[in-house]
Amino acid sequence: MLIEHLNHRLRERDGQALRRQRRTTESPCGPHQRVSGRDMLAFCSNDYLGLANHPALIEALGEGARLHGAGSGASHLISGHSHAHALLEDELARWMSPSIPGARVLSFCTGYMANLALLTALGDASATIFADKLNHASLVDGALLAKAPLQRYPHGRLDLLAQQLGRCSTPIKLIVSDAVFSMDGDLADLPALLALAEAHDAWLVVDDAHGFGVLGEGGRGSLSHFGLRSERLICMGTLGKAAGLGGAFVAAHPSIIEWLVQSARSYIYTTAAPPAIAHALCASLRLIGSDEGEQRRARLRQLIELLRDRLNALMQQHPGLGWRLADSTTAIQPLIVGDNAAALALSAALDAQGLWVPAIRPPTVPAGTARLRITLSAAHTPEDVQTLVDGLARAAASLR
Repeated sequence: MLIEHLNHRLRERDGQALRRQRRTTESPCGPHQRVSGRDMLAFCSNDYLGLANHPALIEALGEGARLHGAGSGASHLISGHSHAHALLEDELARWMSPSIPGARVLSFCTGYMANLALLTALGDASATIFADKLNHASLVDGALLAKAPLQRYPHGRLDLLAQQLGRCSTPIKLIVSDAVFSMDGDLADLPALLALAEAHDAWLVVDDAHGFGVLGEGGRGSLSHFGLRSERLICMGTLGKAAGLGGAFVAAHPSIIEWLVQSARSYIYTTAAPPAIAHALCASLRLIGSDEGEQRRARLRQLIELLRDRLNALMQQHPGLGWRLADSTTAIQPLIVGDNAAALALSAALDAQGLWVPAIRPPTVPAGTARLRITLSAAHTPEDVQTLVDGLARAAASLR
């Protein structure tokens, strides 16, 4: 009965053009990859600075394994918290302290686990969670698992958020938002969100997965980008995107971090990440903050501008395509198609040309907004961008 039921559900997904597929890469992460036996030009990773295959990080990862071994062996609270983890947390605390005075940092295996930890540990029955409707799935799941009631506001509608906050009577209020929204690429109005937090005695929880390393002074992230500084800020950043490796962290007031250590189940009850990764992440932070890191961010900004200019020119030449480029200034550049099957067909037409750009469909994005999620890396070249634009033009012609 179970297998029959699941097969029926899978056929329903097929009929709605919603089934997901995995692909197997056979080369290191980068714009030019070997994928299932084919050479592809990829516009789909979150390796925004092109550090995932950087020689310095490869060397640092090997050095970390030689110094600390292959695995951690236990959770952080048993015997898995190594000197490498401690150094990484200290360095990240220095990075985040200009935005969060006296910040302390806690490292996690993944951003998903960090967000679950944050919202379940802080969102008890004395709190209310206020969340943007386009927040990442990990924030949604964390809020649903928390004991606190959840109030969601339409994307970016801070006027409605203000009304919700004004009606709230719980002693603790948690405003929760992505900094850079992962499927649209737009930035939250963090200064306005922090002003609301201050006006309503609330805390602002920021998921900076797609801003850390890319935005702000020295790549310190979205809080730095907006010049924010407040003890009311709680920031989660991931280390498997612009930082090129893996893991995540939470930066906040020391009392908040200590409470996470004592009560966050997705921190307490899991094996710590290999210390070699923490060791390599310290090298990654040095790279991000260096002149080379600044040059990579500048190159990325140039590529974003080039892609937007050439895609807008293509759509002006062919207004009947019905495509729309999302209003984004970040490395996430969604090309909104609308229909699920049309987005899949466009992605497949690019794939036939050796271009890897995934189609994103509901429930990841709202119904009727299926899209190609184009992501750029500092490792791309202007020629790569032109190859993509030319491929889209050919794909459009073939699908008419």
